[in-house]
Amino acid sequence: MDTRCNLWILISHEFTTAISHQMSRNPISWQPSDDRIRASAMHRFMRLAGYEDYASLFDWSINDSAAFWEALCEFCDVRFEREADAVIARPDNIMDAGWFSGSQINYADHLLRHGGDQPALIFCGENGKRHELSRDDLRKQVAEVAAGLRAAGVEHGDRVAGFLPNCPEAVIAMLATTSIGAIWSSCSPDFGVNGVVDRFGQIEPKILFAVNGYYYNGKTCDIRATVERVVETVGSIRCTVTIPFAADLAAETSLPDAVAWQDFAVHGAELAFAPVAFDHPLYIMYSSGTTGVPKCIVHGHGGTLLQHLKEHVLHTDIGPGDRLFYFTTCGWMMWNWLVSGLASGATLVLFDGSPFYDEGRVLWRIAEDEKVTVFGTSAKYISALEKAGVRPQDEFSLPALRTVLSTGSPLAPESFDYVYDAIGEDVQLASIAGGTDILSCFVLGNPLLPVRRGEIQCRGLGMAVQVWDDDGQPVINEHGELVCTQPFPSAPVCFWNDAEGTRYKAAYFERFDGIWAHGDFAELTEEGGLIIHGRSDSVLNPGGVRIGTAEIYRQVEKLDEIIESIAIGQNWKDDVRIVLFVILREGVSLDDDLQLRIRKVIRENTTPRHVPAKIIAVPEIPRTKSGKIVELAVRSTVHREPVKNTEALANPEALAYFADVAELDSD
Repeated sequence: MDTRCNLWILISHEFTTAISHQMSRNPISWQPSDDRIRASAMHRFMRLAGYEDYASLFDWSINDSAAFWEALCEFCDVRFEREADAVIARPDNIMDAGWFSGSQINYADHLLRHGGDQPALIFCGENGKRHELSRDDLRKQVAEVAAGLRAAGVEHGDRVAGFLPNCPEAVIAMLATTSIGAIWSSCSPDFGVNGVVDRFGQIEPKILFAVNGYYYNGKTCDIRATVERVVETVGSIRCTVTIPFAADLAAETSLPDAVAWQDFAVHGAELAFAPVAFDHPLYIMYSSGTTGVPKCIVHGHGGTLLQHLKEHVLHTDIGPGDRLFYFTTCGWMMWNWLVSGLASGATLVLFDGSPFYDEGRVLWRIAEDEKVTVFGTSAKYISALEKAGVRPQDEFSLPALRTVLSTGSPLAPESFDYVYDAIGEDVQLASIAGGTDILSCFVLGNPLLPVRRGEIQCRGLGMAVQVWDDDGQPVINEHGELVCTQPFPSAPVCFWNDAEGTRYKAAYFERFDGIWAHGDFAELTEEGGLIIHGRSDSVLNPGGVRIGTAEIYRQVEKLDEIIESIAIGQNWKDDVRIVLFVILREGVSLDDDLQLRIRKVIRENTTPRHVPAKIIAVPEIPRTKSGKIVELAVRSTVHREPVKNTEALANPEALAYFADVAELDSD
C-alpha cells in the first residue's frame, strides 16, 4: 500500500472519528413531527419566501437583509403610521444603520391590537392569589393610566420608572407610558436603595410607580422605607403612584406628592397612541455595572417590536390561543421579552414570588392550572429541580405544554436529559441566548429543527452571528467570541447621556472594529447549532443572573475594616458562586461578625443575589500597571487556567494568593 493510500485512510479515520464524536456528544434529544413542522409559522414563512430548509432561509435573511425584514413586517402585520423611506439606510453600520428611516410606529399599539373578552393577562402569586384581565379590560386600564400620565405633565420623551413586581400594574403602566411616546424603565422590588438610585438617578424619571411590598418564599417584604429613600434621592420624581400590592401592609405613605393607583387613573379616558419614529426610545435597560454605575441602554419602538415578533411568532411559534409564561422579574430583560407576547395574540401568565416556593412545585401547579403552552425559566431552575428530585410530569397534568424555554446561563447537557425524562418527552426544549444589550436573542429555538443535547438549535433569522477566534477569523467546532457582523434592528438606539457614542462603541466594538462582540465564549457546530461556554468578560453569573462586580465593591468598601476588594464567579457544582476577596486593615480579622456585616450591607443595598458564597481575606490584589484590578486574571487562576499576558500586571506575584481557592469546600 503506497503512502497516498495510507494518508487517505488516516484522514478518513480522523474525519469519521470527529463526526462520530460530534454526534455522540450532541445526539438528537427531540425531533419535531412532520405535522408540527407544517403547522408552524416558521414553515409558512419559509415557504412564502420560497425556501425548502432553514439553512437556506437563514442565508437569505443575512444576504438580503432588507428583503427579509420587509417580508417579516408583512407576515406579522406590522402597521406603520408612516411608511419608511428605506428599510436600511446604512447597511455597513451596526451602531447607526438607520432602520426603516422616515417611518412612524407605536409599540404599545401593536401589543394592544387584540381586543375582546379573551384573557390578556393572568396573574398568579406564590400565595395563591389569582387575577385575570381581559384584552378589553387591559386596553381600558391602559387608556386611563395614560390619561393620568398626561395629566401629571408627562410628555413625549419623558421617563417613567417602575419599582414593581411582575404584576398586571407593571404591564399596564409600561403600555400607558409607551402609548404616549414616553420612555419606560423598571427595577424589581428586591433592589436596594443604591441599586435603584444608580439606575433611575441617571435617567431622571418624572413619575415613579411603586408597590408597598411584595411576597417571596412565604414572607412579606416591606419596601416602603426603600421607596421613600429613592424618592428623596432622585430629585426628578414629581409624583409617586403607589400600588398596595402587599395586602397585609398599610397602603398609606408619608411621601409628598404620592397618589394611589386607583386615583391616578382618569376613568373613562379613550385609548390613543402617539406615532413615533422607528428608533424613538421605548425602554431604558441597564448593564450589570461591572466597571462602575450601570450603563443605560436605550432600545427603540420599532427594533424591539420587529425582533420580538420574529422570535415569538417564527422561532417560538407563539400565536393566538397560546399561554406564554416566563419566570422573570421587572429588572430582567426577559420581562420585556415576555410582555411583547401580547403582540402575537398570546395570553401572558405572570408570576411573582419564589420559583422554589412549595419545594419548587409552584410554577408547575400554575402551568397545569392555566394550561401554559410555552414555559420559560432559567437553566439554574431546571438544574435545581433535578437535584431536588422534582418530576413535574409525574405530579402534574401538562397536556398543553408544547415548549420549554431556558436562558440566563448555559443549559448543561444533563439538563436536556432531565427535561425529556421528567417534564415531557414531546416538548421542544429551546435554550436561548442574547441579552440586555440587544433586548432579544442572537441564538434560539426553531420549530423546524431537532433539539440536540447540550446545543442551542440555531442562529436567529436576520442575525449574522459567527464565532471568531482571537485573530478575527470565523471558526466552526472551536471555541471563540460570539460576534455579529451585520446590522440588526434591535441594536441599542444609544446609551443614555452618551451623545458622541463613545461608551456605546467601547462596549461592543473595541474587540473587532465595526463588529459586534457580545462577550460570550461560544462554539458554532457543523449542524448550525450553538454551544455557549460562558461569558468572556468578568460579569458574575450566579444562578443565571448577571451581576456587576462594581455594585458589590461600592457596598463592601463602605466598611472601615475593608481597604479593597475583588469578586469573581467560580464554577461550582454546575453553577457559579460568587467569591469575594478582601484586603483588611491592619489588626482586623475576618471573623464571623465581619462576614455577617459584609453580607448584610450587600444584601440591603443591592439584591440577595449579589451576596457572596465565600469571603476570603488576601494580602494583595493583582492589578495592571495603570492601577486597574484584574478580575479575569484572578478568575483564571482560581480555575487553574493559564493567565494570558502577565507582563501587563504590575504585581503578577499576587496571583499566587488565589491559586488554591478551587479546593475550598461549599459551606
